[in-house]
Amino acid sequence: MTEAFITERREAMRFVLAPDSYKGTMSAVRVCEVMSRAILAELPGAQIDRVPMADGGEGTVEAIVAATNGRVVELEATGPLGIPVAARFGVIEREDGPCAVLEAASLFGLPMVGEADRNPLNATSRGLGDAIRAALDLGLRSFVVGLGGSATNDGGIGMLAALGVRFYNAGGKELPGFGRDLPELDRIDWTCLDERIGACSFLIASDVDNPLLGQRGATRVFGPQKGAGEDVVERLEAAMSAYAEKMKALSGSDLGDEPGAGAAGGIGFALLHLGGKIVQGARVVGEASGLQARIAGADWVVTGEGSSDGQTLSGKAPFYVARLAEAAGKPALLVSGSLGEGWERLLPHYAGCFSTVTRPVGLDEALRRAEANLHAAVRNAVKLIVRAGRTNFSDTNP
Repeated sequence: MTEAFITERREAMRFVLAPDSYKGTMSAVRVCEVMSRAILAELPGAQIDRVPMADGGEGTVEAIVAATNGRVVELEATGPLGIPVAARFGVIEREDGPCAVLEAASLFGLPMVGEADRNPLNATSRGLGDAIRAALDLGLRSFVVGLGGSATNDGGIGMLAALGVRFYNAGGKELPGFGRDLPELDRIDWTCLDERIGACSFLIASDVDNPLLGQRGATRVFGPQKGAGEDVVERLEAAMSAYAEKMKALSGSDLGDEPGAGAAGGIGFALLHLGGKIVQGARVVGEASGLQARIAGADWVVTGEGSSDGQTLSGKAPFYVARLAEAAGKPALLVSGSLGEGWERLLPHYAGCFSTVTRPVGLDEALRRAEANLHAAVRNAVKLIVRAGRTNFSDTNP
């Protein structure tokens, strides 16, 4: 090959960018934009395919809509504390028809509740039911539901109540579906469930596999993160157990031990009773965006997240991306805001692992300079690729 030919092919290198959000600083869509600018600064002729990722939590709707050229529907839904909020969901086209994409984090996410007001007794998942009903009114019957980052621990009774299921206390009073209603729950009337639900499919995107009850259950693991003190945790755990028994008596199915039943304060459990299927969150996003096929045509894959450590191997989006790259024989780079404890375990799965923070700084400065630091880190990594002559063109080009 001539030097000119090699230079031309290097300039035309193909990159797939598939990062998760850098929580608290940049959405996955924005991360892709910054990474693209950094790559083009070194390789002006590079071909860049942006596939923003998520794992079922914050940014799931944005990531899937952006990666599939979908659209967004605006609506008003019940917020985490029962007050109406402006909300939205995505609509994408799949081979089997249109599909609604929803996420708990944007309907009743923990950041939507001030720290002083965080208490799962006072939170409800009703907004998810509102959004599902709005999608049903548009004729949609296929759903992808991202679970993660919620402020709730109501077992999904708020969502179910919005869809027509009726919950009563011992005095016959109908309960609206807050966490505080679980200890009062005496009877469930499933007969008024919106009849359109029977024609629906629910793909549940979650990055956790916790069951509904027990030491690894929704209440004991996630309740304290949502503002529940020890007394509230014990009260809700007992109430959730009684609720699970009532649901078992109605359906004949014991779904509380299913992996992911405890996701989003037990909404996974409720969606399982609607016929839902729980799948790794990153996989749902990846499959919706055709990530595997897009990686097959790449020379390099770049992924990342706010902080990577040993836990990244437990199904987080960057590891899912790395596995697809490995299967396709493509080198992957990990560029994250920081590398935490156990990050060395990630090295076998990436061509390189990089932190965007290169010197000791305070949190405020790190957040303020997040975009600039990311740009510099990606540009530095691409410069190394160029100088090392790692084009990998022989794998995909004659």
